[in-house]
Amino acid sequence: MAGAPTLSATPGAHVARPGTRAWIALAILTFVYVLNFLDRQLLSILAKPIQDDLGVSDGQLGLIGGLYFAMFYCILAIPVGWLADRTNRVKVLAFSCALWSAATAACGMASTYPQLVLARMTVGIGEAGGVPPSYAIISDYFPPGMRGTALSLYNMGPPIGQALGVAFGASVAAAWSWRLAFIWVGAIGVVTGLVVWFAVREPRRGGLDGNVVPEPPRQAGPVAATTAPGFWPTCAMFFRDPVLLRVALACAATQFITYATMNFTVLFLMREKGMELGDVAVWYALVVLFGVSAGMVASGRLVDRLVPRGKAAYAWVPAVGLMLAVPFFVGFIWAPGWPLALAFLLLPMGLNYFYLSPAVTLVQQEVRPDQRVLAGALLLLVMNLIGLGFGPTYLGLASDFFRPAYPDSSLQMAFYTLLPFYGVAIGLFLWLAKALKQQRKEVAP
Repeated sequence: MAGAPTLSATPGAHVARPGTRAWIALAILTFVYVLNFLDRQLLSILAKPIQDDLGVSDGQLGLIGGLYFAMFYCILAIPVGWLADRTNRVKVLAFSCALWSAATAACGMASTYPQLVLARMTVGIGEAGGVPPSYAIISDYFPPGMRGTALSLYNMGPPIGQALGVAFGASVAAAWSWRLAFIWVGAIGVVTGLVVWFAVREPRRGGLDGNVVPEPPRQAGPVAATTAPGFWPTCAMFFRDPVLLRVALACAATQFITYATMNFTVLFLMREKGMELGDVAVWYALVVLFGVSAGMVASGRLVDRLVPRGKAAYAWVPAVGLMLAVPFFVGFIWAPGWPLALAFLLLPMGLNYFYLSPAVTLVQQEVRPDQRVLAGALLLLVMNLIGLGFGPTYLGLASDFFRPAYPDSSLQMAFYTLLPFYGVAIGLFLWLAKALKQQRKEVAP
């Protein structure tokens, strides 16, 4: 790998087993991730009442849930990641959780669209310090042979957060108002930030990588392997390395689909499939919870099992998942009513997320322990700037474009235009598989 030593296993080395503290830390970090996604998804879940109250269009919803949010979330994750690699990662995470939660509560107090935009941008600023430090903390609590499973359990945060957001947000909005849902979730998040600050201990960087040894760096000299990497050298290394760059681009293409879908599915089911908020709170929540959770856990287990036979599994697992998802996604768009649409959506909900656990595990394995937060932030920069920034923005604008000709099915037509992006994502994962095979040939004795 360019710019950083590659880690290789020491034959016969003992693999440390994580203790109780590691599992407690994983549970707390996963709950923070649940809140991260719950906060983020409330906007899409409550899109219909927000539209009715503030009078915003599909395009404006796409911008506020996509580009406006992503500009701060993606870009600020880089300096925050660099800071966390050099300071206390747990405290960075705790402060970030409290900040985005306070901003979520502010969303419930917005009375105009610009105020809502400002609050959502602040949520993005806070969430920039959420996921990358967590990736690195977990990687230092769990040894290499268990990181795929641990990170897949952590990555259950999004489906649980989405499901709770659907059930909680829709129920509160139906019984009281959409504003109260934002305020309550924000208050819970501020308290959780305090729990992280006092309950999670900062693990030693690379403390469980004793069973791996760095290969001699090409530049030679013992200092090269131990000197802390700088900000710009780490960025340059990430974008020069064919494996890291390709996994980021493949994830970006996949997230273009997943974030576009996630931000408009509830509105699509309610406005064009006849679903009510009460139905959303139960049935859509269950589809999200079981579909995405199964995808996260299954993909993490698959890579832990298959990677010892060949690292190309990091690419093949998500590629095959996306291939299998396409026909069911078409059925979801086509279905004449919401019950059949949800039945078709269940499998894509899981298969579309086969990419995340393999991608995160691969990046954390490929870089040095003191580069993990920044490398995770760079991964998120690429995939979220493209996927989160432009996926919802594109779908919302596409719906506005189709509305004059298809006033009752503009979102359906917009969803059909996402199908070519499946082909792009699959092609990029196959491109990644090629780089992983080439890497294996280069390191083979």
